[in-house]
Amino acid sequence: MTSMTSNQPYLLRAFFDWIVDNELTPYIVVDANNELVEVPQEFVKDGQIVLNISPSACVNFYLDTDGLSFQARFGGQPRRISMPCQAVMAIYARENGAGTVFATEDEMVPTAEPQSDQSQDTSAPKAVDEKTDKQADAPVPPKKGKPSLKVIK
Repeated sequence: MTSMTSNQPYLLRAFFDWIVDNELTPYIVVDANNELVEVPQEFVKDGQIVLNISPSACVNFYLDTDGLSFQARFGGQPRRISMPCQAVMAIYARENGAGTVFATEDEMVPTAEPQSDQSQDTSAPKAVDEKTDKQADAPVPPKKGKPSLKVIK
């Protein structure tokens, strides 16, 4: 299988456009511990910073597959902000919380690789309990309740 680039920058752009097109305020949660993140450290809490990236709050906003950068005011002082897209942990609309949380590299599911003949189980066949086998094939019901996004300030 061919290796693909991360889809996160594309999803980040899509959610940003969707939130702005709906006249809402896009906020991002950033992993400030990433060494490539340039943010005002005095506003970092628990290794994270929440930033308003609305067009009215940012100047020279730039988002591509490599990263995100813009200028914004913090305490009246203009500051240059930049980060790789992978440092963005979530994007959401301030008004209603609509958005997404991005999986970290550790949380991503590894791709299945074919097993070699040597790794196959050669033990004797096991008895199959008919009831258990049918339960394994049954669809898993969806979780009840409304999904939520925890806003970290």
